[in-house]
Amino acid sequence: MNKTTEEDINADDRKPKLDTGLACLVMIAKYHGTAAEPEQIKHTFAVGNDGMNETDIVRAARELGFKAKAASVEYERLQKLPVPFIAEVTTGNGQEAIGNREFVIIAKIEGEQLLMLHPAENKPKILKREDFTAQWHGRIILLSHRGLSFLKSEEFFGLKWFIPAIWKYRKPLSEVLIASLVLQIFGLVTPIFTQVIIDKVLVHRGLTTLDVLAIGLLAIALFEAVLSITRTYVFTHTTSKIDVTLGTKLFKHLLALPLRYFEVRRVGDTVARVRELENIRHFLTGAPLTSVLDVMFMVIFIAVMFFYSATLTLVALAALPFFAGLSALVTPMLRHRLDERFNRGADAQSYLVEAVTGMQTVKSFALEPELQKKWEGLLSGYIRSSFKTYQLSGIAGALGQFINRASYLVILWVGAHLVIDGSLSVGQLIAFQMLSARVIEPVLRLVQMWQEFQQTGLSIKRLGDIFNTKPEPAMNPTKARLPAIKGNVRLEGVRFRYRVDGSEILRNMSFDIEPGMTVGIMGRSGSGKSTVAKLIQRLYIPESGRILIDGIDISLADPAWLRRQIGVVLQENFLFNGSVRDNIAIHYPSASMADIIRVAQLAGAHDFILELPEGYDTMVGEKGAALSGGQRQRVAIARALLMSPRLLIFDEATSALDYESESIIQRNMKKMCHGRTVIIIAHRLSTLRNADKIMVIDKGELIESGSHEELMDKNGLYQYMYNKQANG
Repeated sequence: MNKTTEEDINADDRKPKLDTGLACLVMIAKYHGTAAEPEQIKHTFAVGNDGMNETDIVRAARELGFKAKAASVEYERLQKLPVPFIAEVTTGNGQEAIGNREFVIIAKIEGEQLLMLHPAENKPKILKREDFTAQWHGRIILLSHRGLSFLKSEEFFGLKWFIPAIWKYRKPLSEVLIASLVLQIFGLVTPIFTQVIIDKVLVHRGLTTLDVLAIGLLAIALFEAVLSITRTYVFTHTTSKIDVTLGTKLFKHLLALPLRYFEVRRVGDTVARVRELENIRHFLTGAPLTSVLDVMFMVIFIAVMFFYSATLTLVALAALPFFAGLSALVTPMLRHRLDERFNRGADAQSYLVEAVTGMQTVKSFALEPELQKKWEGLLSGYIRSSFKTYQLSGIAGALGQFINRASYLVILWVGAHLVIDGSLSVGQLIAFQMLSARVIEPVLRLVQMWQEFQQTGLSIKRLGDIFNTKPEPAMNPTKARLPAIKGNVRLEGVRFRYRVDGSEILRNMSFDIEPGMTVGIMGRSGSGKSTVAKLIQRLYIPESGRILIDGIDISLADPAWLRRQIGVVLQENFLFNGSVRDNIAIHYPSASMADIIRVAQLAGAHDFILELPEGYDTMVGEKGAALSGGQRQRVAIARALLMSPRLLIFDEATSALDYESESIIQRNMKKMCHGRTVIIIAHRLSTLRNADKIMVIDKGELIESGSHEELMDKNGLYQYMYNKQANG
């Protein structure tokens, strides 16, 4: 039995009492391959000295991703239930159970016998039916793996991701639909009024009726204008809110993605994919929203057209197959050109970001002509692909207009014959023409919408690269929240590679760092030193093996909670566009000025900060451009120290410092290291000499370990590299 399921009730000599409910839950979770940390479950569900009851077990099981249900059943039904399940009994075993009840696991049932496992016993035992029923209450807890929930989490990103955000604003959007409905009704009234004016007013010279109809049409036009303005305002206001909701969700997911996602993708590509969100939202809340009404009123308009003339209606509808054929012809070509335009645009944007970011290198090597030439090539490629896309869209639009005009002329020609034959009045012909336009216009919009749908499909595919990437684990009861850690770090058989088909970066890495130790890690470039640091922060996930902090597997820990207790200083640190004070206190904005100055002094940054124009309020510029490399490094060290971390990692942190700055850091190193575990990764071995222990990594393996003196006596890689650096 795992001792993590035991709890000392008092500090006296009584035996600890076993929470059998918690123990059974953890055992079944492990059986199903689900990580469950007992102490975290007890903390989350406020389990007291009485242990978990039936309700607690069901709640905790559901949080762990199980379908859980407590029920009263007869023994005869047990054989039909899936095993294992939890049963409540009253017998005592080995250890004194909490209260008067215990929970056991029923692993198998065959006829009049069953296999029962008590959490306090090392192995299950076979019980006869009468022996079990004598201690069984008739209550069980069924647990089944919620397979559907895991399938749901693996679903691909698609249009239904947008539904909740749009549904949230269904009321204003329904108002937009109602307004559109009224406008469509006005569209039906206008042709009828026109027919009455031509056939009745003009023929009978009814000027009074003409005035009334004119006033009516003017009132309708005015009301239509006001309604259109109101509809546009409501629609724009609502879609702006939807944009905020969707943009927030997207950025939240982007921040939750693992570091590896950003390491293998260009910045420009990611930014271009993020911008695709606007295209999708525009499509979903635009054409499809009104196309439903368009189709509905098309049916109504066609019915009215049939009332006027079946012959003319068939002539008008004859244009529809031509529109469908045009759409079928253009769609594949348009989709290909849209895809090409996006890829070329992403290439150009990525190159632009790269060029601006590396401008110092560009200027240093006078690379302006080469970059200009390459940029012109990328830009011209994007412009050409855009031109081809717009050209194809323009041709499709022009052909659509030609079909529309041809349809109009044929309707006019046939209609004129019907008027001459007396089958149709002039007013009816004009009204029919107006109604047919009301049918053709939605068809043209549907053709355009189909083209936009192709664009949206590509946008969903591109944005899916972000949303279909699994984010880092979110905080939940299965992830242990570490208290103020002591600083013990242990790796057990850790293996790691960047890609499944790639070579191993770390091979069977194992070591143990005691709390309060200062440990150095050295090795040749590419040996895996920095990878170890990222694994400890859980920025990378090991292929196999375990990483433990204070004995807790960090795979069970909430990543954000873990990282807030680890201070990290890198070789190249990112400073945000803000003041020096803001950058030092970025994770602790309410820090006092005294604390900020204290850590700045430890980092050797206080003196140069005071010399800045505005002191601690000096703006550092984008990426800290207003500061030198050494100054940025010292600000980064102060930022890490302000966290008061129990575990501090320096990853080549002093390599960019000048001799004076490094001397300040080295003088203050004892103060920095006091009361915390410190891991120093460095190629400059003089910075590791005073470490309590130095670990030497080569080709992903730990080959040497010991103090400076011990390693110098081993005549190994450390001695070789130290002597080489000492001799210049």
